[in-house]
Amino acid sequence: MKGKLTTYENSEELAAGAAERICRAAAESTAARGRFTLCLSGGSTPRRTYTFLARRQGYAAVDWSKTFLFFGDERFLPPDDERSNYHLVRESLLQNAPIAADHVFAIPTHGSGPQQAADEYSRTLKAFFGGGGAWPEFDLVLLGLGDDGHTASLFPGAAALRATDCWATASPPGVLPPPVDRVTLTFPVFNAARQVMFLVSGANKAQAFAEVYQGRASVEQRPAAGIRPASGRTVWLVDRAAAGALSDRP
Repeated sequence: MKGKLTTYENSEELAAGAAERICRAAAESTAARGRFTLCLSGGSTPRRTYTFLARRQGYAAVDWSKTFLFFGDERFLPPDDERSNYHLVRESLLQNAPIAADHVFAIPTHGSGPQQAADEYSRTLKAFFGGGGAWPEFDLVLLGLGDDGHTASLFPGAAALRATDCWATASPPGVLPPPVDRVTLTFPVFNAARQVMFLVSGANKAQAFAEVYQGRASVEQRPAAGIRPASGRTVWLVDRAAAGALSDRP
């Protein structure tokens, strides 16, 4: 896979570096296209990144009136459940930065089940980006990496890995708690992005990261290997612990 790799000493420096890069991407996108579309990830490192963005020096660098927020995946839980990605983003970013409610497009977690939610979110995305046959072009997609190689809610061996004709789909719980169904965007959507930025921290991610980054992993075993932007670029921000298994360690 490869892609541009930047290594930080620890997860705190990584989160600060990610926030700085998001601010830069926001400025470039609004200058070029008049808006910035950012697809968010859950996880502890993104949480710290959002906290940096929500500080005055962070949000002052982003024109939030031209920024639109989306989600790469979600647990099928009420939005006020502290285990949901929406709750994480609300607590770390939304309630602290000047972001209008109609600029935030959360994955719905109501109705009969996750597939209905996935279909509804697909319609929401198509209404925003236009559904004329092309995949949506997010300006920036943030992704994490699990120690099993999953990303978003694309888990090893899951049927969602083979969803190539839809924008969002239901996904099983995977191996991580809580054991609830999920909704995730699909590979074609992630791979249509102008930029994908992975945030990876911790020694427990080292083996999966090395295999994916160095192209030694199959998509079925390490789903993050399926993230290959067609015309965009892939950026990896990792800490020293996560980079520990690289054969050409920076």
